[in-house]
Amino acid sequence: MRKNIEEEIANIHRAVVFGIRDYFKKSGFKEAILGLSGGIDSSVTACLAVRALGKKNVLGVNLPSPYSSKEGIADAKKLAKNLGIKLKILPINSIYQVYLEFLKNYLGKKMSVAKENIQARIRTNILMALANKTGALVLCTGNKSELVLGYCTLYGDLAGGLAPISDLTKSKVYQLAEYINSKKEIIPHQILERPPTPELKPGQLTEKELFPYKILDPIIELYLEKGSSEKEIIKRGFPSKLVKWVIERIKKNEYKTKQAPPGLRVTSKAFGIGRRMPIATKYDFDDY
Repeated sequence: MRKNIEEEIANIHRAVVFGIRDYFKKSGFKEAILGLSGGIDSSVTACLAVRALGKKNVLGVNLPSPYSSKEGIADAKKLAKNLGIKLKILPINSIYQVYLEFLKNYLGKKMSVAKENIQARIRTNILMALANKTGALVLCTGNKSELVLGYCTLYGDLAGGLAPISDLTKSKVYQLAEYINSKKEIIPHQILERPPTPELKPGQLTEKELFPYKILDPIIELYLEKGSSEKEIIKRGFPSKLVKWVIERIKKNEYKTKQAPPGLRVTSKAFGIGRRMPIATKYDFDDY
């Protein structure tokens, strides 16, 4: 990691840790709960929460479905051990099957987005129940790249009381993970190496359903943070079809970002007070 990038990531790390601690203190919360899937986003969020609140005040919950990998569960266990936090493993298979049976006449036999999202919403129900019981706050583990493109589930993984990394693109999340591991391995290296996946259906890979983050994130940053227009981004050498696709996805999913939990602002344009946009529009800002 180049020195200037390392300094930027170090500053982001300090800012997010401070933001979590400050938010909890001012909101009257002491403990945090988050879904610990064995993926990069939840792993980084857990590390930040422990640094901000202390290991005794963070609970990880692994909620495997029929499509969760053994590797993900094993990595969640290893991360929890490295951090010294408690981890509950609560399989949702039986609950999920009840939903599918109840809705079989409406959802059909084939796998669908509707069936994928049920898993995410079951998980959030359980996390919220545990939080209500203990007085803790649920942390949303979503990143900026997936949030702005709508690659998240309303009332599922998008729910929570605070979204610590919602202003960080996926690329920044990986850089933050490397920074966290710079002195010793806290986040298992398998988590950094395994292709990202929500594990909501067989063989699912995020970058196949979207595009590689190394291509997506620069476009997202230019459009959202630098205020570049579609034409300006295309002039920089990005494929026109991809640029149009990204911008259309961002516009289409404003309704989701408006319902996301409050996040910690670390860029010039975070969602919330940093970006004032109408939820639904038909006009093109490039025309003005």
